[in-house]
Amino acid sequence: MDAEILVRGLVWYVVFLFSATAHEAAHAWAARRGGDSTAYLGGQLSLDPIPHIRREPFGMLLVPVLSFFLNDFDWMIGWASAPYNIAWALRHPTKAAWMSLAGPTANLTIALVAGLALRAGFQAGMFDLGFGGGLHELYVGNGAAGGAAMILSLLFSLNAVLFFFNLIPIPPLDGSGAIGLLLPEDMARRLRLAFTQPTFAFAGMIFAYMFGGKLITPALVWAIHLLRA
Repeated sequence: MDAEILVRGLVWYVVFLFSATAHEAAHAWAARRGGDSTAYLGGQLSLDPIPHIRREPFGMLLVPVLSFFLNDFDWMIGWASAPYNIAWALRHPTKAAWMSLAGPTANLTIALVAGLALRAGFQAGMFDLGFGGGLHELYVGNGAAGGAAMILSLLFSLNAVLFFFNLIPIPPLDGSGAIGLLLPEDMARRLRLAFTQPTFAFAGMIFAYMFGGKLITPALVWAIHLLRA
């Protein structure tokens, strides 16, 4: 393994850690604002990745590293989680729905900021369009500008994926909880209770594994088209 792959893997991992940590910290922040301090007390209301790694060592450490190798050093993915009080969520289904939406909103914010920075660098002549129109190396540059372009491109593409993927309205993804914002409180409460059943979560994970890529790839391509238009 050469030094370039090692550097690439390190950059990918730092970007992943930041993105996943921001996602879970946003969940924890929204829950605490709504009256549930479970995640806050567990240390998840923090941009320090250590509490999140301790909670999900496989999703935050092992799986990202393995996915990088299994995807020919071209992509990295994993997962994290923030706990919440189910009784609180059932008493306050609207607040719980906002909590669910907070994580994807954090990823959308990061993607927008990274996208604006990429466009500014391109218009200033610092970056060029990425080679081959890939789904993550959106812009390139020389020297320090090349490093900045790589980091910003990864931030944009990974957070766009996390945003679109987590909005799929099936458990255990955040979209299933955010549905409550569109429903009467009683119906939202019953739906959240149903989605806590392991059967729904298991079926949702299988569906996401089989069809998630097919659902989010067109959305990611669309986002990249907007960025580079």
